[in-house]
Amino acid sequence: MPLLDIRDFSLSVDGRALLNAVSLTVDPGQIVALVGGSGSGKSMTALSVLGLTPPGARAQGSIRLDGQELTALTDRGMDAVRGRDVGLVFQEPMTALNPVLSIGAQVAETVRVHGMARRAEAARVADAMLARVGLPADRFPRSRRPHELSGGQRQRVAIAAALAAKPKLLIADEPTTALDVTTQARILDLLVDLVRQDGLGLLLISHDLALVSGVADRVVVLQEGAVVESGPPAIVLQSPEHPYTRRLLAGAVPPRQRPDTPPAPVQPPLLAAQEIVRDYALPRPTLWAKPGTLRAVDRVSLAVHRGESVGIVGESGSGKSTLLRTLLAADRPQAGTVRLLDQDWSAVSEGARRRLRRHVQMVFQDPVGSFDPRWRVERLVAEPLALLDAPLSPALRRRRVEELLGQVGLAPEDADRFPHEFSGGQRQRIAIARALAVQPDLIALDEATSALDMLTRAQILDLLADLSRRLGLAYLVVSHDLAVVEALTDRLLVMQDGHVVEEGPTVQVLSQPRHPYTASLVAATPTLPVQGA
Repeated sequence: MPLLDIRDFSLSVDGRALLNAVSLTVDPGQIVALVGGSGSGKSMTALSVLGLTPPGARAQGSIRLDGQELTALTDRGMDAVRGRDVGLVFQEPMTALNPVLSIGAQVAETVRVHGMARRAEAARVADAMLARVGLPADRFPRSRRPHELSGGQRQRVAIAAALAAKPKLLIADEPTTALDVTTQARILDLLVDLVRQDGLGLLLISHDLALVSGVADRVVVLQEGAVVESGPPAIVLQSPEHPYTRRLLAGAVPPRQRPDTPPAPVQPPLLAAQEIVRDYALPRPTLWAKPGTLRAVDRVSLAVHRGESVGIVGESGSGKSTLLRTLLAADRPQAGTVRLLDQDWSAVSEGARRRLRRHVQMVFQDPVGSFDPRWRVERLVAEPLALLDAPLSPALRRRRVEELLGQVGLAPEDADRFPHEFSGGQRQRIAIARALAVQPDLIALDEATSALDMLTRAQILDLLADLSRRLGLAYLVVSHDLAVVEALTDRLLVMQDGHVVEEGPTVQVLSQPRHPYTASLVAATPTLPVQGA
């Protein structure tokens, strides 16, 4: 008998079908991957297993866990299932963990809520589980808060909390999307080991086909709430039968958008950094001790020329985000200089910097976090226009917003809508339109595609490449996704512990890495099997 058995399950809200006769099974000790684009129904299927369907939803069909019909349970009955029989690991652990509670308390809480142990015993269970996921107490005191850990360490805490009550089924919803490739590999190895050792079932939700090809026993492909293909990865991902699966596979390996050999610069750099140093103060070990310092960026130099795309890659903590903040004058370096348009950029006051600010714009990983949800798209896109010396009239501003939306493939009437009315890919297009508002020379992209599914990622990369060709834009791309930087950048810098350990043309660095660290990043990147092999 399957551990999880979903049969002909359909879900609708206000007459709109979200899931349509979904059927799948997960056996003990088995990893089943649920894949598909945004809006395909992956997360809704997982939430339905937990009884967390939208208000007013109408459900038909069956969901059984170890023979028990979950759809027949009341909310109180499902409370006993959630956490105890079914554990859940979210995509972003910072939103799932309580920022004011210690990591030990949060792992112990799962056991205590279900009455499985008293406080002292729950603390011992938490210690054992945290140690099992690679966070031993001697190196990671249980009093630490989530913000004191790295992204990979926080995800390990979330996994420990999900497994503390020894559930039969673990649901992992995009558990590695925000992680660098080496941390991602370690988290996946951990999940696989836990499944094989404890015999629990794992329902792995992901848009990364290369990732699931290496760990899943079975792949289920969803499109618009329906299962269109399923089977072993060796069959589904190498010899796909459905056109939608073939489209997903085509988007999984984005085509290279830049020439393999970057052109030689013929003019001074647009942005130039020389011997940048950025230090952070560490907490005092004792009341009277001197505070230590952490050198996040150590004597880094780089240049970005007009129309050029430069990538920066490295693990979490390598210094790439700190370097980006320094290059954008959000942080001031302790040593070194940054020049924009051959003018001092890093050491001047914000007032003096303001007239240069329009030449550099930013696109973030999560556009929702950078949008005011109360503003309509017109106001969001027009916000940077305040950097212009002469303000535009309402009519000209509206016309400019509509032009920008057209440039990124959206309709003029979208200016009157709110951010929550758009898909993830459409919101990222709005973010790009906002960055284009003041006609910048350089756009910085900080993990701008990491939260997008394969199809949407391919569309955004095509858009960025087209904008660069038409408008002569330069890009500074920070990403942990080597497929993205390979598709979009001319030159690549690899950072480790605040140093640039390798740089050169992107194709050369990734195909023939000279430094062992670069080679380890390339080796840790999951790859799809050759179709038809």
